[in-house]
Amino acid sequence: MQMGHGHSHGGPAAPASRRVRIVLAVVVGALALVTVVGLKVLWPGASTQALPGSGSSITEYRDATVTRVETQTCGPMACEAVWVQVSGDGAPSGPVALAKIAKGGGTPTLQVGDAVVVTRELSLTAADYTYASADYQRRAPLWLLAGLFAAAVIGVARWRGLAALVGIALTWAVLVKFLVPAILAGENAVAVALVASSVIMFVVLYLVHGINARTTTALIGTLVSLLVTGALAAIFVGGARLSGLASDEATFLANSGITVDLRGLLLCGIIIGSLGVLNDVTVTQASAVWEIHHADPGQSPTRLYRSGMRIGRDHIASTVYTLVLAYAGASLPLLILFVVGNARFADVATGEIVAEEIIRTLVGSIGLVASVPLTTLLAAVVASRQTAVVAEDPDTAAGPDPHAGPATTTETDASPSPLVGAAVTARPVLRDGPVDAPQAPEPPARTRPDRGQRRRDRRAARDASREATWQAPAAEREFWDQ
Repeated sequence: MQMGHGHSHGGPAAPASRRVRIVLAVVVGALALVTVVGLKVLWPGASTQALPGSGSSITEYRDATVTRVETQTCGPMACEAVWVQVSGDGAPSGPVALAKIAKGGGTPTLQVGDAVVVTRELSLTAADYTYASADYQRRAPLWLLAGLFAAAVIGVARWRGLAALVGIALTWAVLVKFLVPAILAGENAVAVALVASSVIMFVVLYLVHGINARTTTALIGTLVSLLVTGALAAIFVGGARLSGLASDEATFLANSGITVDLRGLLLCGIIIGSLGVLNDVTVTQASAVWEIHHADPGQSPTRLYRSGMRIGRDHIASTVYTLVLAYAGASLPLLILFVVGNARFADVATGEIVAEEIIRTLVGSIGLVASVPLTTLLAAVVASRQTAVVAEDPDTAAGPDPHAGPATTTETDASPSPLVGAAVTARPVLRDGPVDAPQAPEPPARTRPDRGQRRRDRRAARDASREATWQAPAAEREFWDQ
């Protein structure tokens, strides 16, 4: 595997040395082999499980439009009688009545003209359809929002944004085609989650950030941190005796007749939920180390690691409380119930509903914290051993100037330099005639003035002058020197 080219998070990464490329290729090859074997072993067959319903009917969903609404009395409560026009093959020609909907308790009020989705249940015994209200149609606003999101991503990030959108589609395919069917087939949830995460990371990271040493260090840091997260999740979910029945969705799934390991489903959710944050942290840390190295190529791996960790500590702090706030925001209705009920904090924290979120947050945070020093160390070692790259002059890259005189062949000696990694010392070598033979100097060739080159020279001199005189504010220097 070639680790020295491609695009990545940040500026272009210089190619790693041959020895480093070989080591990275061996490590990534081993991880890829384990992933492929895991896919082959855990790949599910054809799923035979489905929502059983009542056992004597078949339920399907149809689009419909509300044509009439009447408020009626259904015992002690008010209810709505709703008629809809169903669309699609086999739909009745006229409006059909839905099962009456009780009003109150946050139930949406339907109006004439509303686009809804209804359930159509076919009785196998009576060969008759029964219609009931299911939900509003939301495809139009969701597709509009998805289009705005795609336009914003591609408009700002361009080709890399398009690659990220393709990565999202591939991630969804892995979850739907492999992870969920494998869990339904009864495979080990932790193993399934780790293999699925590995597939996603291999595809997404190399697709979005390119095949190079920087992306590879982020990939290795992500996968190792996922192993830590999976191990901690298995230990503490089992130790806390969580059943996986804390959410309403899990309870409904348990009562639906589908055979699934709900505790394993919880473990799988913790690992997959941590994947996105880990990916962000490891890619950013690897990019930070490479940028520090480009700024000062003479730094040792130890200095690179320390500089990268100064950034990593800030990243850890901000990301950890981001995770906590995200989980707290999703649990606000539950927190309101506990506050109104005057429950003790100890009872609230140890109840399964909250304990599940605590374990999810802390396990993910530990994996996140572990990824920072691991990725930073690996990136510092690899970046410090990369091959220096000298950018080509766009004028000389296209070939010799036809108006210039004959070129002089030179030999170069390389020595370390704090700017490009190698200082070039040229000494002329005369190729024609004996070495000690005097040669008459040729008149200088007449060349046309290169205005573009003069502008570039003036711009380079101006930039060099600014860099020589600019100094960071004192507060910023003191912060980074800590």
